[in-house]
Amino acid sequence: MTMSARLRDLLDESNIRYTVMTHSQAYTAQEAAATLHVPAKELAKTVVVRAGDETLLAVLPATYRISLKQLGAVVGKTLHLATEQEFGSLFPDCELGAMPPFGQLYGLPVYVDEALAADEEIVFNAGTHREAIRMRYADYCGLAKPSVCSFAEKG
Repeated sequence: MTMSARLRDLLDESNIRYTVMTHSQAYTAQEAAATLHVPAKELAKTVVVRAGDETLLAVLPATYRISLKQLGAVVGKTLHLATEQEFGSLFPDCELGAMPPFGQLYGLPVYVDEALAADEEIVFNAGTHREAIRMRYADYCGLAKPSVCSFAEKG
């Protein structure tokens, strides 16, 4: 599988400058950061979370872990990590667990931890476990329009 066509179209149609980075297969954000030779704090991992029947994306630095309690307080609901069965079919153009942090491609709200906002550039999965995108955080925010809040802890 190659980069998500939806993602490529979104970035190209929005005239966003980005770089596609190919790397050896990696299944965790920490592994991807190591194979890409980028600081793990710049690698944005996308976590799928459920609030009852609602699904949302939480985006945070690879060196952090999500606090469901803190994000739940922001969202106003009790949250749990989505299971593969709950989210697998939501991202048909992505490998399982390699979804990009653009909820609008899948009709999902996005929450970004403020720790990620400190980076000039971010790197994230492009829909596969072998490709990533590097782009300016400001461009990402302008395009994804996430809710930026605090819900991650160094981990």
